[in-house]
Amino acid sequence: MLRYLIIFVAVTNFFATGMYVVNPGPQYPPTKGEVWPKPQYEKKEDKYFTHNSSFIITPTNYTCDILNKAIERYAFTVRALHNMARRSRKNKPHRHRQVRGAPTTEKYEEVHRTHALQKMEIVLTSPCEELPHLNMDESYSLTIDRISILRSESVWGALRGLETWSQLFYLTDNYTQLRINKTHIMDYPRYKHRGLLLDTSRHYISVSNILKTLNAMAMNKLNVFHWHIVDDQSFPYQSEKFPNLSALGAYHSSMIYTHEDIQKIIAYATERGIRVLPEFDVPGHTRSWGVAYPDILTKCYDKKNVIGLGPMNPINNATYTMLGQLFEEIQEWFPDKYLHVGGDEVELNCWKSNPELQDYMAKHNVSAYQLHAIFMQNVIPLLQNKSLPIVWQEVFDEGVPLSSDTIIQVWKNQWVNTMVKILEAGHRLIFSASWYLDHIKSGGDWTDFYIADPRLMVYNATGNDSLLDNIIGGEACMWGEVVDDANVINRVWPRSSAVAERLWSASLAASYRARKDALTDARHRLEEHTCRMNRRGIAAQPPNGPSACVTHIHQ
Repeated sequence: MLRYLIIFVAVTNFFATGMYVVNPGPQYPPTKGEVWPKPQYEKKEDKYFTHNSSFIITPTNYTCDILNKAIERYAFTVRALHNMARRSRKNKPHRHRQVRGAPTTEKYEEVHRTHALQKMEIVLTSPCEELPHLNMDESYSLTIDRISILRSESVWGALRGLETWSQLFYLTDNYTQLRINKTHIMDYPRYKHRGLLLDTSRHYISVSNILKTLNAMAMNKLNVFHWHIVDDQSFPYQSEKFPNLSALGAYHSSMIYTHEDIQKIIAYATERGIRVLPEFDVPGHTRSWGVAYPDILTKCYDKKNVIGLGPMNPINNATYTMLGQLFEEIQEWFPDKYLHVGGDEVELNCWKSNPELQDYMAKHNVSAYQLHAIFMQNVIPLLQNKSLPIVWQEVFDEGVPLSSDTIIQVWKNQWVNTMVKILEAGHRLIFSASWYLDHIKSGGDWTDFYIADPRLMVYNATGNDSLLDNIIGGEACMWGEVVDDANVINRVWPRSSAVAERLWSASLAASYRARKDALTDARHRLEEHTCRMNRRGIAAQPPNGPSACVTHIHQ
């Protein structure tokens, strides 16, 4: 209450004097023990418990390596906070502000014994699945008491529940206690495809930073790592069937992803309930392929002069032969049921300039747009029955016949009309148009991502809720032109956290006042969550304005 009174006085002073009075402290004081993304149902009581080193987590019914490793990870995470409190109690009392109602250091042990957590039981009611998938069950319930219970029908729900459990812990203002309130949560995701696209072609992103990205995704309950692994600028995927693609097309021999790297990333993601969705974008965005195999690309002409290489050659049988063999290898290495084959931003003017393609289009009475459709019609069957395709929206826009299993990713302007057309045609879609992380306004631009909701957009445009279930989710997209290992983590986080909450949590209320209140609440919660990520080794940038985050307390 005092904080809001100070703000009121500051605003009053501005109108009276023309000056703002800036007070010390964070612009948006962080919450304590609030979960991100916000659970579907949560009831929290004033009663709290403390954590001690004797606390145990016990799986019942079913268990497996994925669950056991997760228990070990999250127990370590909470112990790290516990150790911060322990170190703080050893420091001199004057170094911390005393919290009203908090016990003194001398009384800590007595209170700690009285209110300490004893254990948490994880009740997994079905056997573990080996791999995350589009339709996996991520629901869970969690009750925090002296003996806490986490219940889920799947190992994936248990992972999400463990993440929630770890976020409910908080340090008191003087950092001497680690607390968790008595709480009951019932939770599940609103959308089942909740992704992050990472471009590793424009700049190579190290395996270690990809693993950090996966850790952050798990903290935000994102479940799809869309790996845009190759593009025009470089080809860092090291193929065993076509080794020259990376030998000649990568920036450097140290900037490639080997089979072992890919296995490591997939295993790491799987342990966190995250699918790895590879994208090999064709026929455009393929210039790096042509360093080793120029014949599969189209020569672009200015009048009679060749000025460079453009998209893949759509009438060259060698193009399809090579793609078929490469896709077969990709399907062996990447276990997910879906494979993204791109189809966006094809340089049609290059095709139009090529004499060979001019003759073909004239002979068959087709346009360059139709040539693109022909190419995709030839490429998608190369997946055979091993994978289902995901494509960018241009493939739908240009009338390519697509099976009902094909998922379409929407990213361009006028996206609401496009979504309606896709849904009315009976296709499922994932949405990205409002969530391009390379579009930067200023600090705090996460709020634009936070209010974008594809189902709400379609419903407001049509009033028809029967279409909404086929909007299966969305992705934040981190294109790599101006991010590399030095800044990719703090460019993505916590801005992607806004997308994560929109894809997991309940929709925002319709009224202006309710949405404004929700944003204010989110600002405070995101301050806590950003500090939480930094404490776990994710170098997330400040979300709002002036703030502070204590990540270490020394002995």
